[in-house]
Amino acid sequence: MTRVLGVGVATLDWIQVVEQYPDVDSELRAEQQYLWRGGNASNTLVVLSQLGEKCSWLGTLADDSFADLICADLEKYHIDYSLCPRITHSTSPASHILLSHESASRNIVHYRDLRELLEEDSRAIDFSKWEWVHFEGRNIDVTLKVMQQLKQQYPNVTVSLEIEKPRDGIEQLYDCADHLLFAKHFVESQGFKTAEPFLSQLQNQLRHSPELICAWGAQGAFALSGGGVYSEVPAVDIQVVDTRAAGDVFNAGYIHACLQGSDTLSSVEQACQLAGRQCGRLGLSLGD
Repeated sequence: MTRVLGVGVATLDWIQVVEQYPDVDSELRAEQQYLWRGGNASNTLVVLSQLGEKCSWLGTLADDSFADLICADLEKYHIDYSLCPRITHSTSPASHILLSHESASRNIVHYRDLRELLEEDSRAIDFSKWEWVHFEGRNIDVTLKVMQQLKQQYPNVTVSLEIEKPRDGIEQLYDCADHLLFAKHFVESQGFKTAEPFLSQLQNQLRHSPELICAWGAQGAFALSGGGVYSEVPAVDIQVVDTRAAGDVFNAGYIHACLQGSDTLSSVEQACQLAGRQCGRLGLSLGD
C-alpha cells in the first residue's frame, strides 16, 4: 500500500550555478549546470520516498521526450505515476533557474504550456488506498472539488495543503485540509511581517481546527496547533548552498514525522532539521 499521494505538477529544471547574478545586458559563464526534475508536489514525494514512504503522484504529463525524463526520475525514486493522464500535442513545463553563490539565492523563469488536472481525471480514483493526500495550492476550482470529494467520501484520509503563492480563491481550499502548510512569501503577501498574527487570525476565521504551519526560511518555522498551542522552531545553522525546493523538503519532513506519530511541534522540528541540512547541498538526494 502506498501511504502518500501528492497532487500537483512536475517540471524540468534547467539549473545554472554562477558566482553572482549578471548585470543587465551582460554575459556570464556558469560554473555548473544541471537538468533535474522539479515541481513542488513531486519534489516532496521524492524526499518522502527516500525517508521510506511509498508514494504516488497525480498530475498531468506531456507527450514529449522531456516527460520521459520526468518519468524516469520518478521511477528512480519508486514513485508510482500510473494515474497521470498523458496529454497529446503538449510540452512539458520547464523552469530556468539561476543559482548565485554570492547571495545563496535563486531566480526562476518558468514556462508552462500543459493543462492542469481536470475533475474527470480524478473522479474514479479510490483515495482510500492512501493514508495521506498532499495538494499544491493551485488549479483552485478543480483542487477544491477533489478535496471536497476526499473529505466527503474518504474522511479517514489525512489531507494537507501547501500554500506557496497568492492565487485567486485559494482560501476556499482551507476548510478541506487537516494540515495547512504556508510559505513565508504567501504570509507576507497578505500584509503580515511575522507568522503569529497571521496564523492566529486565520485560526479564528476557520470553521474547523487544522494544524497551521508556516516555514520562515532562515528564521525557522512557526506552528499553531488545532488545540491553540503556538510554537516557534529555530532553523538549522548551516552554510547555505542551495535553497531550491527547501519548502518542499520541509513539507516532506513534516508529513513523514506526522505519519510516524509525532505531535505537531516535534514534526515541525524534524522538518526544520531536514530542510536545513538540505540547504547545505545541491539537489534532493538525501544520501549525496
